[in-house]
Amino acid sequence: MLALDAAGLELRPWRVHDAAAMVAAGQDPAIRRWNRFVVDSPTEARRRIERMRERWLSEQSALWAIAPTGAGEPVGLIGWSDIDLAEGSAEVLYWILPAGRGRGVAVEATRRLSRWGFDDLGLHRLRLCHSTANEASCRVAAKAGFAVEGTMRSALLHEDGWHDQHLHALVQGDI
Repeated sequence: MLALDAAGLELRPWRVHDAAAMVAAGQDPAIRRWNRFVVDSPTEARRRIERMRERWLSEQSALWAIAPTGAGEPVGLIGWSDIDLAEGSAEVLYWILPAGRGRGVAVEATRRLSRWGFDDLGLHRLRLCHSTANEASCRVAAKAGFAVEGTMRSALLHEDGWHDQHLHALVQGDI
């Protein structure tokens, strides 16, 4: 578990009993708009949580629930995908449920996870990508210290079509 400075929250592994939060996220219009994330049932959510464990063990990705310290429903997800331990890089991804929005949770979780990756895992470079139309994610990246490196044209297919994406990065020594 990784404690967050935000009042009473921690990063912890996803648990099977978190399936309801996963389903809620898969149905949330804002999460679906900006993420290729659809979960329609508790069974599908439990399968996804199990795949998270498998991908963690194979060092492909590492995803945490952002949840009240000790117990409680997750208010978000944060983690790394496309992990390359040999090259010291990963991509940061996150989503926040309505109960966690507007409190700086995404920024604090991104900062905490980045510090841990640099200080404890020895990562060198983290990247964060988002649709250029997603102003909230752009603010999260900037507040967490990620510099804008450029725009990737037509880089990700969303429900409403192809989106350009901003590429932000944070490298060892930036924080």
